[in-house]
Amino acid sequence: MKRHALVAAAAAAAVVALAACSSGTNAGSGGTDTKTITLASVDQGSIEDVVKAFEAANPGVKVRYTTSGADQYQQQIRTQLASGTAPDVMTVWPGNGNPGATYVLAKPGYLLDLSDQPWVAKLPAGLKGVTQFQGKTYNAVFGLNGIGAVYNQQALDQAQLKPPTTWTELLTFCRAAAGKGTPAFALGIQDNWVTQLALYALVATLVYGPDRDFDTKMQSGSATFARSPWTTAMAKYQEMNGAGCFQKNPLGTSYEASQELAASGKTLGIIQGNWVVALLKGKNPAASFVLKALPATDTPATFVMPAAAGAGYGVNAKTKNKELALKFVSYIMSPEGMKVFNGKQGSLPAIPDNGSGADPAFTELTTFLKDNRTVPFMDQLWPNAKVQQTMLSGLQEIFSGQSTPDKVLAAMDADYKAGA
Repeated sequence: MKRHALVAAAAAAAVVALAACSSGTNAGSGGTDTKTITLASVDQGSIEDVVKAFEAANPGVKVRYTTSGADQYQQQIRTQLASGTAPDVMTVWPGNGNPGATYVLAKPGYLLDLSDQPWVAKLPAGLKGVTQFQGKTYNAVFGLNGIGAVYNQQALDQAQLKPPTTWTELLTFCRAAAGKGTPAFALGIQDNWVTQLALYALVATLVYGPDRDFDTKMQSGSATFARSPWTTAMAKYQEMNGAGCFQKNPLGTSYEASQELAASGKTLGIIQGNWVVALLKGKNPAASFVLKALPATDTPATFVMPAAAGAGYGVNAKTKNKELALKFVSYIMSPEGMKVFNGKQGSLPAIPDNGSGADPAFTELTTFLKDNRTVPFMDQLWPNAKVQQTMLSGLQEIFSGQSTPDKVLAAMDADYKAGA
């Protein structure tokens, strides 16, 4: 994800035209001003406060930054890096799941090795595999994110409905919500990275609940997407659509528009990462939101949530302002910087015991993390970025009636087998 991926997710943000902010208009690394660095980010709505805090802590220093959506950013960053026009510091996703991910950018030498930075030793062991390439650290991951159903409590109260706790209850919930004229979940799959989130929430329980070694089996060739419970997850995603779980025309709804629906109570919630909660609160400060696991079976004890490192930041290997770029990344990973970033995004701190408290909206996610009932975002451990891109476009085609789950999963298997 956005922000998958995830994310784009992993951190993730609305797709908008690349817009310059702060004290400049062009994020390139060609400048020689030792008091100014350039930054490209997908963390819209949160990077602004981090930049302000960094500049306040470093008088005279300026950060010229741009923000864009995950889809647009991923299309641009490789071109900028190859042409020498990339910024000093940039969003980098964990693992290997998309064109802006750690492995993809570190392998050709686009990123600066950060292994000698003091904060690296504090990263939990579980994050090393997705922040490193060939044993060296290239990604400053500051937050942990989870995917689930985010509910608007006021909208639930008005509809006199409660969050479902089983798969059967989920379908009943969706039908009841649709009957009241307020669909259960906003779905903005005009932005293709959003298509994966509900699927990942289902896959976590259906695939990894019974088999935590599924990724190892995929890597050895003894398992495939097409001959696994991924088929069940795909079917249930479509069953949700058929049950009226989403508003009309998800393909014509952008991520930004889906936020408006959930924040205003025109839907009862949205299936997204925890990062969306801060955005929803910004659109409706009077509302309260809560993140819960999306039911995929009728046995809640088997539920697993997707939870993993969100998008972090890397340094351009060709930066002409290495010292200041590293200083900015170090600030992001400091207790002060992490508190600002995680507080604004509503994410959980990547480095434990740093003084940052978790939003009460994420109590269930925190419990799942503590009880080891989470799995990484699926794409983070795939061998190349093409698998995710095939899945995203394929899911859009399924919703438009131009493809089928079987065809998409077969295509994903072909891309997976192609390797790195």
